[in-house]
Amino acid sequence: MRGFFDLPISTSRRLEPIGCFLTGSSPLFPTFTPYFVCMKFDEYRIADGIKTSISKLGFKKPTDIQYKSIPPILRGEDVLAIAQTGTGKTAAFAIPILHILQERKISGRPDGIKCLVMAPTHELALQIENVFNTLGKHTRVTSFCIHGGVDQEPQIKQLNKGVDVLVATPGRMFDLVSQGALNLKRVEILVLDEADHMLDLGFIKDIRDLMRHLPKKRQTLFFSATINDKIKKIAYSLVRDKAIRIQISPKDPVAKNIEHAVAFVEMDDKRFFLEEMIKNNPESKILVFVRTRVRAERVKKAMKRVDIKTDTIHSDIIQEERERTMLSFRHGDLKILIATDVSARGIDIPDVDFVLNYDLPETSENYVHRVGRTGRGTQKGQAVSFCSTEEKELLIEIEKNLGKNIRRIEISKNEYQNTLNFSDDRSHDWKSLMKENEENENRRRQNTAKQKTNYKKKKFKK
Repeated sequence: MRGFFDLPISTSRRLEPIGCFLTGSSPLFPTFTPYFVCMKFDEYRIADGIKTSISKLGFKKPTDIQYKSIPPILRGEDVLAIAQTGTGKTAAFAIPILHILQERKISGRPDGIKCLVMAPTHELALQIENVFNTLGKHTRVTSFCIHGGVDQEPQIKQLNKGVDVLVATPGRMFDLVSQGALNLKRVEILVLDEADHMLDLGFIKDIRDLMRHLPKKRQTLFFSATINDKIKKIAYSLVRDKAIRIQISPKDPVAKNIEHAVAFVEMDDKRFFLEEMIKNNPESKILVFVRTRVRAERVKKAMKRVDIKTDTIHSDIIQEERERTMLSFRHGDLKILIATDVSARGIDIPDVDFVLNYDLPETSENYVHRVGRTGRGTQKGQAVSFCSTEEKELLIEIEKNLGKNIRRIEISKNEYQNTLNFSDDRSHDWKSLMKENEENENRRRQNTAKQKTNYKKKKFKK
């Protein structure tokens, strides 16, 4: 019978006490204190080139999820790994995969894509590619990322040159497979990253269809921040017998270095409270989450009216523009980023001071992922949620699944009214604002349609 077995923790070696390692911070190796670790990276039987890359990054010992994941992956086991965001999950599978492929290249295995990593979003896929390239810099392993929103011809050319590790989003991957431009018959390792989000986005059918294009004999790895019955079901159906389940899950799924609280603010008043928060923290990097693309653009317009510079990231924005926006926010040139769950899931952005849930998320899983964008590693982070009367049922459900109440921010009537008076926005005519938003949305869609038409014309001319 298929299923997962808990990974036993060997006690044959002395375990070091908590908090005795890891200095510095990086998306690959966040400054994270695991429960126990008994090995240094230079003790692992991994390629010297990988050790060189890790050493240049200044890290000596693995995080808990890395410590538990690397050995079974090196042994060829199927793995389901669950751990909080910001704990170095990507490096946990990238390190052993790079070693395995480096050894096989030395032994003269035939060329072809040997590892396929599937990610739900463009941004996460590019981030994973960067991790593989950084850690694999001193190896012979080549890594490449394909995703939608950009011309596919350069991607096809690169694939024809030869790639060992392919990181892909489902849409572009299936496009190239159906065109005969992508051959997955030599894949030996399959990684599903952010597996829970894959299911949330409706990729379950795509994942099952993918199996028809992969060899039956392969190693399968699931990595995710949350676990539920749906993920278990799909995992059990895809892995071999006696797969390893690794779960780093403290009682509170929100990392202990993140302070998170909720404030009761009515829907039409949220923009005033956001304005006050930004103006009271002018140097802070703030990630604002909204429920829909339309809401993102509406909030951006509201902030523009009070002279606050923001930008948005969501699926209606072309890839090139999304990448520019992310780079600007990552480097701190842009201080306020407004995002939807789909676009920001799983990405690692350094030094986010505040996460603001302008709209409450639909699920507790999304709540955990959102607030996990701040307080990466051992950095302190703060997250605030605005909850309107209409959203109180969502809050009850989120708290039920978290197993605890979220701290309340008490706002007196006078404080509430002062915030509304504090605003530089004197426009309360919501009919005109909605009309303005609809006109802007129509213009954006027309521009997007023109860009797609121009792209098709260029492709036809070729």
